[in-house]
Amino acid sequence: MSWSQMKPVEILLVEDSPADVRLAKEALKEAKVLNNLNVVDDGIKAMQFLRRQERYAKAPRPDMILLDLNLPRKDGREVLDEVKKDQDLKRIPVVILTTSQADEDVVRAYNLHCNCYITKPVDFQQFMHVIKSIENFWLTVVRLPAK
Repeated sequence: MSWSQMKPVEILLVEDSPADVRLAKEALKEAKVLNNLNVVDDGIKAMQFLRRQERYAKAPRPDMILLDLNLPRKDGREVLDEVKKDQDLKRIPVVILTTSQADEDVVRAYNLHCNCYITKPVDFQQFMHVIKSIENFWLTVVRLPAK
């Protein structure tokens, strides 16, 4: 029995699009791996969640972060940079899930040490496929670091 089968995998989705949040919730509800999806809609809330500050004082430590780049207040690039520079957070895998297909965003995200970069499809079925692919790879194949 793998570690991920013993207890729910904690996922933090940092996404400001209600439609994309709804799709991710739907896809992960049908996941093979038990998971808890927490959602914040901007970069400041993401860092508060990760650092367990203010209203997120009792937030679970995520096993994985799904991060949009284009966020209000603090964009995903800044969040990624802060996470990967923080000794307590840098081992959490960060999957960029964004609409940006710009080469400079891809290069910058990898330079900031994201674990993978996925461009969100606009089609509903393709979006569901992407979320299921993330789940299949990151939650069943990959061994996530212990907290």
